[in-house]
Amino acid sequence: MAYPARLNPHLEEARAHSTEWARGMGMLEGSGVWEESDLAAHDYALLCAYTHPDCDGPDLSLVTDWYVWVFFFDDHFLEVYKRPQDREGGKAYLERLAAFMPMDLADGFPEPTNPVEAGLADLWARTVPSMSPAWRKRFAESTENLLNESDWELSNINAERVANPVEYIEMRRKVGGAPWSAGLVEFAAGAEIPAALADSRPLRVLKDTFSDAVHLRNDLFSYQREIEEEGELSNGVLVLETFLGCTTQEAADAVNDLLTSRIQQFENTALTELGPLFAETGTGPQGAADTLAYVKGLQDWQSGGHEWHMRSSRYMNGVGDGVGDGAGEADGSGAGEGAGAPVPLFSMTPVGLGTSDFARAIASYGAGAPARARSHSHVPFQRVGPSQLPDFQMPFELKLSPHLDHSREHTVEWAHRMGILEAQPGIPGSGVWDEERIRRIDLPLCSAGIHPDASPEGLDLTSDWLAWGTYGDDYFPVVYGNARDLAGAKACNERLSLFMPIDDPTDPTATPEPATALERGLADLWVRTAGPMEPEARRTFRTAVEEMTASWLWELANQAQNRIPDPVDYIEMRRRTFGSDMTMSLSRLSHGKRVPPEIYRTGPMRSLENAAQDYACLLNDVFSYQKEIEFEGEVHNGVLVVQNFFNCDYPTALRIIDDLMNGRMRQFQHVVAHELPALYDDFALDADARAVLDGYVAELENWLSGILNWHHGCKRYKEHELLEDRARIKGWLPPVPNGLGTSAARTRLLGWEPTRSSVREVPQMAQ
Repeated sequence: MAYPARLNPHLEEARAHSTEWARGMGMLEGSGVWEESDLAAHDYALLCAYTHPDCDGPDLSLVTDWYVWVFFFDDHFLEVYKRPQDREGGKAYLERLAAFMPMDLADGFPEPTNPVEAGLADLWARTVPSMSPAWRKRFAESTENLLNESDWELSNINAERVANPVEYIEMRRKVGGAPWSAGLVEFAAGAEIPAALADSRPLRVLKDTFSDAVHLRNDLFSYQREIEEEGELSNGVLVLETFLGCTTQEAADAVNDLLTSRIQQFENTALTELGPLFAETGTGPQGAADTLAYVKGLQDWQSGGHEWHMRSSRYMNGVGDGVGDGAGEADGSGAGEGAGAPVPLFSMTPVGLGTSDFARAIASYGAGAPARARSHSHVPFQRVGPSQLPDFQMPFELKLSPHLDHSREHTVEWAHRMGILEAQPGIPGSGVWDEERIRRIDLPLCSAGIHPDASPEGLDLTSDWLAWGTYGDDYFPVVYGNARDLAGAKACNERLSLFMPIDDPTDPTATPEPATALERGLADLWVRTAGPMEPEARRTFRTAVEEMTASWLWELANQAQNRIPDPVDYIEMRRRTFGSDMTMSLSRLSHGKRVPPEIYRTGPMRSLENAAQDYACLLNDVFSYQKEIEFEGEVHNGVLVVQNFFNCDYPTALRIIDDLMNGRMRQFQHVVAHELPALYDDFALDADARAVLDGYVAELENWLSGILNWHHGCKRYKEHELLEDRARIKGWLPPVPNGLGTSAARTRLLGWEPTRSSVREVPQMAQ
């Protein structure tokens, strides 16, 4: 925790106000959940005074009331629905709460029937008048996520199921409420994010990293309370303890390392991505100042939240002898100081003289330095040898299209017509593909597996899309990455959107004249794909394509920093760089209006798709490890990300990746078997819609088995194939560097093993 905590001077005012407010809402004596002593011990006013140190007294009291309400909701839901495992009653209860957050206060509220409803109606009416409609919509959505995804926790408890790490991080953001807290930061800081920036990658990452760090910290403090007392299964320490098969202390250390990584991702995003974002969007001084004040508010929340956890009896255990002794109960003081504060079940941040404020912040910052340095000191082009392949678990049968051979010839002919198989005029290093290379990659083999029932024209279209996306993925790092030309890459990416018009894709005057094969190929594909679509479907599909191409810029930015990505950021961006959502969206769009569009935004559907995407992306990383690490000097590979995070060797990282892939596959099957049937019933879907979604599941199964088959069957990843490609296509690899400190890189490019002394020279070259 690199930021020192500060305390709001209006603490006592907020304490007194929140106690009276909670009593007025019926949350204390007689509620069956809290007594006044419980509220005093938890001390939510202290939490808010630490997390919002600069707001005035009335605003601090209002924010404190929000936190009293959300923690009361959590305990109320636990007592009334979680402990009895009443899923149906809990679902009806959660659905009703949305009515207490109208976008227009003139619409009024239903009559409250319990303290949670009464509190929400009061808070909404007091908060939203000073905030914009855009903020109201965002905050209502995060509140609904916080409430509704409690159903996910309850379902896992009923099934006695511990989530895998990726699933847990994603769902914890919704259930844990930190995105909701980020919305209150905007209110308390008087710094609402400009609407034009709210959905951008930098703001999304800042909110997600803030949320993950808050939740992981909470998991460390609440482990004993949740696991031993509440029978909870949604705790990051338990998730890693189960996934890694390690001790509680080892899992806690790993959670703390991940917390550190997320905060360092927060810092990197704030320092490297906000400035360019302001410039690109034309954000004015006030909008930039509000955004930076919001960032500062998130930092204050991190440090303040930690201080409160150290003092609140809600999470701290009595003083015990160490891991697993279970000794002692919460002291109930809610405001311990220094050596008087209790300590948790397992070893965490030290307390006592000399460990507070700036001293602790400096020590904490230094503790995170090795991980920070390791992320930026990767030596490229290391000799790693042939990629090792685990025994992949693929429970779905492979089916191949009978039109494969025809599509193979079509795609080569199409690539020739688009100019993909030749260097682009005036663009150095752009000859990344030739006919032999596209035949060796054999993308129609992938199409034939993922769409085995496609028509000949449909299979050709899918093959062309895969060829275009794979060509772009190869083209950007060679043409722009080697030259560190981020401005040129952004300009290229911005032009691509011009070739995806929404109104009439077939109008030749709607797009400019293509200047490169990348533009020419996209223009052709867009007319063939988007022409028959409705405008809204075109817009959805264009967004999927734009997200994929924008992710190539993210890779170039990390390459320029010589930075191995944070594990969570990597997983989430990898789905985009792989183009998985783009290919899946083609299937979703074919479902037409037979399935309500909100179905695809539900937790089960997103879990289903994300699990499939992660399995395929990590599978690709396993196959491409040697290609990317040894031959391309890449930092974007899941195995390397795990090596860096755990500071472990290749075989260990590969085992972890294999376990994660298998966990995602089991999750995919769990969602199909248990969550989708409940989703169908919850939305009262008719037989036609259920059949469409069942067909979509089969399409995803084909997608997974087809991608695995392609990796085994193409000529792209084996060592002898890589050597042949390097000898034939000179532009495929970065140019051999010259100058002081580059001998190590030159020897690697020539295939020689470096000496220990030469390894130390390469980071200087990378900088």
